[in-house]
Amino acid sequence: MAYDWDRLAPPRSLREFEAHWSRRGDPHSFSGVWRFHALLPFASREDCVTIGEGQTLLQRSDRIARYVGLNPGRLFLQYEGMNPSGSFKDNGMSAAFTHARLTEAKKAACASTGNTSASLALYCAVTRLMRAVIFVGSGKIAYGKLSQALDYGALTVQIAGDFDDAMRRVKEVSRTLGIYLVNSLNPFRLEGQKTIMFRVLEALGWEVPEWIIVPGGNLGNSSAFGKAFRELLELGLIPRAPRLAVINATGANTLYDLFENQGLRWNGGRPDPDLIRKYYEDMDRRGRRAETIASAIEINRPVNLTKCLQALDTCRGVVREVTDQEILDAKAQVGAGGLGCEPASAATVAGLKRLAAEGVVGPDERVVCILTGHQLKDPTATVAYHTTDQDMFDRVLGSRGVHRATFANRAVSVADDLNEIIRAIELYG
Repeated sequence: MAYDWDRLAPPRSLREFEAHWSRRGDPHSFSGVWRFHALLPFASREDCVTIGEGQTLLQRSDRIARYVGLNPGRLFLQYEGMNPSGSFKDNGMSAAFTHARLTEAKKAACASTGNTSASLALYCAVTRLMRAVIFVGSGKIAYGKLSQALDYGALTVQIAGDFDDAMRRVKEVSRTLGIYLVNSLNPFRLEGQKTIMFRVLEALGWEVPEWIIVPGGNLGNSSAFGKAFRELLELGLIPRAPRLAVINATGANTLYDLFENQGLRWNGGRPDPDLIRKYYEDMDRRGRRAETIASAIEINRPVNLTKCLQALDTCRGVVREVTDQEILDAKAQVGAGGLGCEPASAATVAGLKRLAAEGVVGPDERVVCILTGHQLKDPTATVAYHTTDQDMFDRVLGSRGVHRATFANRAVSVADDLNEIIRAIELYG
């Protein structure tokens, strides 16, 4: 989606958006998406759907800076778990719902590993504009996320297969039945997700950091971020784009393999389609399925692959993969700092640690890691990591190649005796 800025009224300075801070009684000024309406003006402001999304936090974290190898004051965590459904998806869903409302859609559908389904179900329940239809793969959704979709009243269709199978089917069903599709191949979803970067800049006093680190699943966020910075550069609102690092899990590393190992590039808008086709054909021949504890990025066929290549081109980007062990260790460190996140979020911290060790990211560069979802999105992984129950650890994590809980905070078992309890507190506290 491209805007004809000559016909619109874009801001002359990013500081113009600060005027919305004094108008918190206006739902659109309160929204962390629609207060930036001038940078995503595809609908009139009055038509924009909001349920209070985007009230998120950018927190400096010297603790995590030490863990990854950065100097104090150089690492910031953008915590999207504060959104109404607990993940970044609400930014895009607000924009998609706005467009769906303009089309007078009656039903909206998605394939999901969890966060999209929770967000879609929430927007349907609150606005009563549409009925939610959600496709999930068998056993491929975290209970914290599934519970949201069920509680919010969505029609949930569980098919035999994984996310890629669910994505294929939801596209077929949406075409056949005329249902509005809200997955991130929907360009309006990406318009809403651009605003995450606007809020990052806002929190940094409109200064551009050196790096943005984001998890790579369906690649909607990375694509949206690249678009945000291209437009800000086009409008002369920033002097440069930050560099972008997209982090895959090793069990779902399509982008990493294609970009870093096989040399796939944006190539001026002409990425090599044969390279992508052959890669997917080989994936099918080998029966390869995505497999990672980070369920939100457990995707082998990212629908925004080519858009992400453009973002990597705009932002001089890199791609890395990290193991589930690295992800959960990083997640424990993030949690110990007070911002509990889902496993996919922690991939950014694990990836930054690797990039710093490689010398790609310097210790004094200012870095923002995107934490995409709340800790309670996947409580099973968290409890299994910290548990004293070895059987639970092996069942939930051991099968994913996680063999140790490096930073476990285990419960202390004591007898129901006052003196024993006091001794335990004195010993461990």
